[in-house]
Parts: sequence; C-alpha cells; structure tokens
Amino acid sequence: MDPNPTPPAPAGHPKRILLVEDDDSLANVYVTRLQSEGFEVRRTANGEEALATALSYHPDLVVLDVMMPKVSGFDVLDILRNTPETANLKIIMLTALSQESDKERAQSLGADDYLVKSQVVIADVIERIRHHLGP
Repeated sequence: MDPNPTPPAPAGHPKRILLVEDDDSLANVYVTRLQSEGFEVRRTANGEEALATALSYHPDLVVLDVMMPKVSGFDVLDILRNTPETANLKIIMLTALSQESDKERAQSLGADDYLVKSQVVIADVIERIRHHLGP
C-alpha cells in the first residue's frame, strides 16, 4: 500500500482517471488524449498495480483492460466491487474481447460499461467517460 496516498480531488478539480492497460503504445495515446481533454490520468500496466493504485489515487473512474499480466481485469473488477473503498467507483472495461459471454461476465461483476477496442475510437471512449462522470 502506498504510504502517501493521494487525497481525493476537491470539487472543481480535474476528474481523475486510472487507466489500466498493459500495451505501452496504446496507453501512451490514451494518456496523452485524456490529459488534453482536461483529465488527470494515472496509468498502471497490470492488475496488481491497478488494485493498489485504485486505493491510493482515489480515481473518479477506471478504464480497465481485461487481458493483463498478474491479475486479470475481470478479477480486478470483482475485487474493486467487493472492496468498500472502491465499490462505487465507475469502471469502464476496454478490451479486445468481443464475445457476448465476456460482456455478460463484466456486467455480472459490476462493470459500468464494456467497450471493445476494435469497435471504438478514442473519441467514443472519451464520450463514455464523460457520460459516466456526469457534469
């Protein structure tokens, strides 16, 4: 656990996004674009880091890949939903998995949204982030 956790963002400050993506190139594109859209972004590359960062960073929303090293996105989602400090966190799954069974699994575990990487562009993802974060 981070000995110096980031306090929650005060009202009126940029919304915090935790991006969990193990593909460095894709993650860099998303981080750059999200920052240019006014979000504060922290990125992790595996599920284990994501769990620790979710508790210490206090994000407003998590964009979560599924297929990652150490801990899968499905397991991260399940753990976040069953941890009191993160149970109400907005979570968007952004994955290469396009099977209906994968989407159903994410929904049953409590995902707020499920986006397939090959079926969306970054503008679509940002629109969904804004939708879930509200005004």
